[in-house]
Amino acid sequence: MLLQADDCQLVLVDYQARLMPAIQDGAAVLTNARRLAQLARWMEVPVWATEQVPDKLGATDEALAVLCERIAAKTAFSGASVLQPLLAPPAPAPRGNARSLPKHLQKPAPAAPERATVLLAGCEAHVCLLQTALDLLDAEWDVWVVTDACGSRTERNRDAAYDRLAAAGCELVSTEMVGFEWLGDAGHPRFRDWQGLIR
Repeated sequence: MLLQADDCQLVLVDYQARLMPAIQDGAAVLTNARRLAQLARWMEVPVWATEQVPDKLGATDEALAVLCERIAAKTAFSGASVLQPLLAPPAPAPRGNARSLPKHLQKPAPAAPERATVLLAGCEAHVCLLQTALDLLDAEWDVWVVTDACGSRTERNRDAAYDRLAAAGCELVSTEMVGFEWLGDAGHPRFRDWQGLIR
């Protein structure tokens, strides 16, 4: 199964000023997150972000922050509870007394979210990213993790997270895999822009 831009939402987990210098290969991880966010904006894919205790770890990287529709602060390691209202806004409350209406006049149950695939990238892979991904899987989202845009302080922790995520049912992909699947064709109007980002 290939990724489709119109079925995706991008979630950027904790790319914060005081955390990124501690992340192994942090500069490359951040570069790939910026590439993903820029492409997401071009492709009209919603971009959300989380910040873990921002008064202690600082704000989201400025270049990422301007590409996000919303940034949600959190104290829990999993960002699922603050992300859920963004990913799938609650259905509007029914009007009137539905029980008193004949069945043919009652409104059908709300449909599943339009964009059921959540693309996750972030730090630290073995803590906040992992817990967010597992909670989103439990909530029945289709979760894909962009490995080269994720990091931890150690390679061992990062790799352990990838093993666990794959075993739990997450798809593991790279930034370029996402980009080429979203574009789908060298004739796409954004193809040359994408080439410029990844060179």
